[in-house]
Amino acid sequence: MQHTKKPPYSLLFIFGGSGDLNYRKLIPALFNLYVDQRMPDRFAIYGIGRSEYTNDRYRDHLLKGIKEFSRRKDKGDGAWETFAKNVSYLQFDASDASCYTQITDCITAKEKEFGVTPIVIFYLAVAPQLVPVIAKNLQQLPSCFQRESTRIVVEKPFGHDLQSAHELNLLLSNIFEEEQIYRIDHYLGKETVQNILAFRFANALFEPIWNRNYIDHIQITASETVGVDGRGDYYEGSGALRDMVQNHILQLLCMIAMEPPLSFDANEIRNKKTDVLNAIRKITRESVHGFAVRGQYAGGWMMGKQVKSYRQEDKVAPQSGVETFAAVKFYIDNWRWQDVPFYVRTGKRMNSKATAISVVFRPAPVFSFPQEAAETWRSNRIIFSITPEADIRLRFQAKRPGTAMTLNPVNMMFKYKDEYEVAEPEAYETLLLDVMEGDATLFMRSDQVEASWKVIMPIIEAWQSRPPIDFPNYSPGSWGPEDSEALIARDGHNWITLPLAGKDESNQ
Repeated sequence: MQHTKKPPYSLLFIFGGSGDLNYRKLIPALFNLYVDQRMPDRFAIYGIGRSEYTNDRYRDHLLKGIKEFSRRKDKGDGAWETFAKNVSYLQFDASDASCYTQITDCITAKEKEFGVTPIVIFYLAVAPQLVPVIAKNLQQLPSCFQRESTRIVVEKPFGHDLQSAHELNLLLSNIFEEEQIYRIDHYLGKETVQNILAFRFANALFEPIWNRNYIDHIQITASETVGVDGRGDYYEGSGALRDMVQNHILQLLCMIAMEPPLSFDANEIRNKKTDVLNAIRKITRESVHGFAVRGQYAGGWMMGKQVKSYRQEDKVAPQSGVETFAAVKFYIDNWRWQDVPFYVRTGKRMNSKATAISVVFRPAPVFSFPQEAAETWRSNRIIFSITPEADIRLRFQAKRPGTAMTLNPVNMMFKYKDEYEVAEPEAYETLLLDVMEGDATLFMRSDQVEASWKVIMPIIEAWQSRPPIDFPNYSPGSWGPEDSEALIARDGHNWITLPLAGKDESNQ
């Protein structure tokens, strides 16, 4: 989103301030905003954690993260000196309610220094089990009763299932108003994801054909080449379905499928997304096998290196039945999308690291052309590439040069890096700026979260009741288990993979 003014004076209290998310993402994002003159004129950042740091040692630690992860690392020394003056560390145990008076003392001191009441943001970059504990302890702080100036940011996963998500929503709603709660999904901060709205609703070319009359099916792929990367204990309690489909992928699906909003008001956008989630056809536990596929990566060779199987990873059970791959076919039962399949898949240790949405249109009639002209005919399609490169590709038919009427699929491509000289902001930059400005458009509301859990709960319950007997069932460096190919092949389609690998995809 384009911001033309600076946010109001702000205080950010980051629980998990000594953790990896703050080191790799949050502080680099805030520093980038500072270099780009997007931070408030007066602000303060407090990292909160149990590790022992003085303010100076904490700043030195964060500077290492800036030099490794910031897109403005070239400004790391000069700009950092002035930025770091606004960064402090509070060492305390978040489960100890008596320690929270330190937060009140900081707020009181800054109110006196600034001469105004600043925006107070509590960012919970912590393990999910700590969220209720911290929220209850924050309840005692006077600032939490200031509805207009206090906000809480909760990272995913938001709950472990529908019941736990509902309980967490109830807990937070007893302490904060809904407009104070920012449930963050960093995928929604990515430029290409936001550009889907502009592409669909700002162009008369596309919206009239964005429906079941013209679109054959839609595919969403979010693949990773890494394994669990030292997070075996987290992944054992999560799996691909909870980790990716319930939040990231369903949010992407909503962006593609939502109805035109009446305005870009936060609640209007979120209403339209929730309508999509509520319209997704519920999969019964008995029919899950026809709509969902799971997999787990084996050991082997990948990119010239030998890699472990999931079951050999640290803190993973030797006979774990947790899925590292999931593919699901969804239907949206409304006028726009009736009987249009939405195929989604995600996995670790796959062929390429990429996230893309492919919109495949129904084929045009070929009878106007000679038979030989149609031999290379391919359906029109639009691909939104979110990672590793942000671009939008449109495929259409064109005549090959020569005397014969020979048709070939060709591509038109819009690339952000070629079109704009301005560096693309990181997702967390956009979202943190929105929190400071009080714009909740890109954040999930309580009913959205619960609606997304309702969509996948039958799959979770079916998989829990029927342990897998074929794990591990896909090789590292592949595109997942064979059953995922069968899932889409039954409908006469195939997964679109070549553009995700950065190659020419005109032959698919």
